[in-house]
This record gives sequence, C-alpha cells and structure tokens, in this order.
Amino acid sequence: MLGSSSWSQHHRQEHLGEVHLQADLSRPPPPLGVAGHLHHLHHNQIQQVHHQEVEIMSRLSCSSQPSIYLRQLLLTCAHSIYHSDFTAAHRIATILSTNSSPYGDSSERLIHSFTKALSLRLRLHLQPLPHTPATNICSNYSSNCHDQNNDVILQSSYLSLNQITPFIRFSQLTANQAILEAIDQSNHLQQQQDPHDIHVLDFDIMHGVQWPPLMQAIADRNPPPTLRITATGTNLNILRRTGDRLSKFAHSLGLRFRFFPLLLPQTNINHTVDDIIDHLSAVLLLPNEILAVNCVLYLHRLLIDRDKLCLLLRKIKAMKPTVVTLAEKEANHNHPIFISRFEEALNYYTAIFESLEATLPPNSRERMDVEQVWFGREITDIVTAEGEKRRERHERFLSWEMMMRIAGFRNIALSPFALSQAKLLLRLHYPSEGYNLEVVNDSFFLGWQKQPLFSVSSWH
Repeated sequence: MLGSSSWSQHHRQEHLGEVHLQADLSRPPPPLGVAGHLHHLHHNQIQQVHHQEVEIMSRLSCSSQPSIYLRQLLLTCAHSIYHSDFTAAHRIATILSTNSSPYGDSSERLIHSFTKALSLRLRLHLQPLPHTPATNICSNYSSNCHDQNNDVILQSSYLSLNQITPFIRFSQLTANQAILEAIDQSNHLQQQQDPHDIHVLDFDIMHGVQWPPLMQAIADRNPPPTLRITATGTNLNILRRTGDRLSKFAHSLGLRFRFFPLLLPQTNINHTVDDIIDHLSAVLLLPNEILAVNCVLYLHRLLIDRDKLCLLLRKIKAMKPTVVTLAEKEANHNHPIFISRFEEALNYYTAIFESLEATLPPNSRERMDVEQVWFGREITDIVTAEGEKRRERHERFLSWEMMMRIAGFRNIALSPFALSQAKLLLRLHYPSEGYNLEVVNDSFFLGWQKQPLFSVSSWH
C-alpha cells in the first residue's frame, strides 16, 4: 500500500524546527460601530432594536436545540448583509460571536468560523477606506491572506491537515496509484524491456508529501527507472527545500532522481492564467520519458477565467501526457451571488467539521489549528472576498468533467485495486463509519455521511 505516515511525521518535525431576525429598519447606517448607529436612530427605533435583541436572547436561552437556532441566526445574518441591512446584521453577528467558540462542539466551532468571516465582511461594508469600493477592500483582504502562504502557522496547519484528515492523503494516494497504473499500461503497450523514465509535472507541490510513496514504489522495480519531477510553486525557498528533502529521500532509496523548480506567479494578485501558460514553455520534455501531470487541489484557483483555464488544459493536452490526475473539492463555491455561495459553503463545511468531531478528541490542538487556520482561511475567502481576487473557486466534478472533455481528454477508469487501497487507508487511519467512498463516472468520491467532499479522477 502507498503510505506516507513516516515521511509526513519526519517532514512535520523538520518543518516545525525551521521554523460570528432581520430588523425592519429603512435608514441606512453610517460607517460607524453599533454605538454610532444607535446614536442616530429614532427613539422608537432604539426601543425596537432592544426588544428584538431581548427576543433573540430569550429564544436562544429557551431553545432545546441552541445550535439549530444559532445556525438560523447565521443564515439570517448573511441574508441581512446580502440585502444591505447592515444594522440588523451587526446585532446578530454580535450575538453569534458571544454564543459560539472555537472550543465548543462541531456546530459551535463552525458558527464561530462563519461568524468571524461575516463580521469581517460587515466591517468592510461599514468602514470602507476613503474612495475605495467595498469590493476592492474584500479583494485586498483576500490577497493579504494569501500573502501569508509562507507563514509558519499556515504551513504547520497544512501538515496537521495532512495528518489528521484523510482528504489530502486520499487525493494523493489515489493520484499516485493512477500514475503507476498508467506507467505500467504504457510500458506494456510498447512492449519495452527497459521501462521508460518517468517525468512528473506537479502543479503546486508545496511540501512534496505526495511523492515519497511513489518514489518507494518506483525504487522497488527492477530495474528502477529514473524519476524527474518538475515542481511548480509561488515561493522559491519552499520549492528548493522540498527539492532537497525529496533528493535526500531518493538517495536513501538508491533511486536516480532529478528535481526542477518552476516558479509561477501569484495568479490571485497581478497575473493571469496566461502567465502560467507561458511558463509551461520552460518545462523540458524528453522523448524517452512518460509524462504524468498532477493537479491535486489546484486548478480551482484558475477558474477566475474559465476560457483561459480551458486553454491551459489544451496546452497540457498538447504536451502529450500519459496521464493527468485531477483532485478537487466536490462543492460549488464559485457562485457569483454571495448568499448562494454562503449557503453552499455552510453545508459543505458542516460536513467537514462534523467529520473532525467524530474522529478526533475534544481537546485536539491539531484540529483547532486546522479548523481555525486552514479551513478558517478558506471560509473567509469564500464569504468575505468578491471580485477577481477571490481564490477558493471550487466547482463540482461535472464542471471539471466538461472542461476536461472540451480540452480533448478522456476519462481513465480508476482500478479496483486503487479503490481497495483507498478504503484501506480510511479503515487504518480514520476508523469512522461516517466516511464513505463511491465510484461515479469511473472516478472516486470521498464523502462524510451523505455529503460528497472530494473527487479524484484520471485523464488521458
């Protein structure tokens, strides 16, 4: 079985060493805090506000299921913002903030994360910078969040995510198996005695935790082929450190290995998909190599321009890869209307937080870090950011299937062995009956209860 537990633990140690009832108010609020609003409200309106706040708190204290009522308040707050009733939204957000916590149960923690995002969106509406549209402020905040990708806390959160959830491991394990099977199929069809060398083009390699299991599987072959990885990323230091770790690991296996960093622009700031397409011309293609292109939890960021993304996929197709692996969240967080995006995200992350509740102890620090830092960042981007700078643009598999087919790709069925291997991963490391695997359109879907969460597919 392709596993990465020991590598991930070793890399994590090394890395750490380096290192919130809609009101019937027609007057628009001034760009001040709630105290400023109340100062300008009519006396009758002040009494109405107070009465509604007392009613909300009374219902909350008398509710037999406070989490359900808080979730209703969360939706009401989002709808108030959507309808520009910022006064009502501010009051509700304050109540949500005082009745949720990152230390409670999964529902309370979820409400806490979404309330923080709504509160930020509300502040950006109520206190815009002079002569700056609120949409641009949201975008600027989103960009600043993404500039923190090099921050130690965010990197540590990613490593914790890889350890305590099956999401990344499932995606990477299944992609690796698809790559190995495509390599074997290609060598078999060409009836080669000496196997082709292998070239992996990995979009956004980050810390490289996907590749040691594949390297181990390749090194065990007789004779082992040469493995070359072209790794893209937006931080040259991370790329180099990843290359050094993988090179040392390859040396310990006796595997011939080469690593090429390919620095890409930050597409969410000043660059476009065109820049990525241009950078692909720097990828060296050799005639005696099997090319595998790995797109795990990456391409959704490029949905800012669907036509250009399809052009990029056609460019990849023109490179004649033997296999392209694709993994994405099974959700539609790319809806242009805020309230639709909010409701979709609330349902999706409810399943995520419930899965963490079921598989980790109540006092897990790793879970809190993952929920508040990694998923908190995603929720903030989906809820707060608007315009071109929003990055978390997840779409469901049907959208990706259509785009891949338009670009000329056809789906490769993932094997029964890959399915049994993914099931074994869940059984050994995440022994909860809540996780489920389904095969649809020759692709794998990992879900929690009845909510699909991630899809992995293979293309040629």
